[in-house]
Amino acid sequence: MVSRMFRIETGDDKDRRDLLRRRLLETNTAASPVLRALRGTPAERQRPLHLWVMDEADELAGGLVGHTWTTWLHVTYLWVDGRHRGTGLGSRLLAEAERAATERGCDAARLETWDFQAPDFYRGHGYRETGRTEGIPGGHQDVHFHKVLAG
Repeated sequence: MVSRMFRIETGDDKDRRDLLRRRLLETNTAASPVLRALRGTPAERQRPLHLWVMDEADELAGGLVGHTWTTWLHVTYLWVDGRHRGTGLGSRLLAEAERAATERGCDAARLETWDFQAPDFYRGHGYRETGRTEGIPGGHQDVHFHKVLAG
């Protein structure tokens, strides 16, 4: 008989987090003919894409954190320091991420932004709104975007 004793733990454990991510990618790959047809292991198909802009004082002026997975770019964070907003730095970061993702074989991008952050910025860069999640604390919405990348 198999024991049904389980223990739930809390805390941040990088090794377990990485193992969970690998196992999920393996499960997804096994379930999807499209994913099975892609080259490389699941871990090789998900790669970080991080860009940093340092100012003349060597301080962080802006950055983009995301990853590419199979043929998609996911932008997780894009931020520009208030002193540098309106200079085109955010546009340059986004364009560079899209360029790098295209070089990795990506043909689409997705991201989320809250309604008070930058939805118009992303619309202006060719992103199409695909949905909203309501009920964000403070009465806000999480706005979801998609873009087909030029190849």
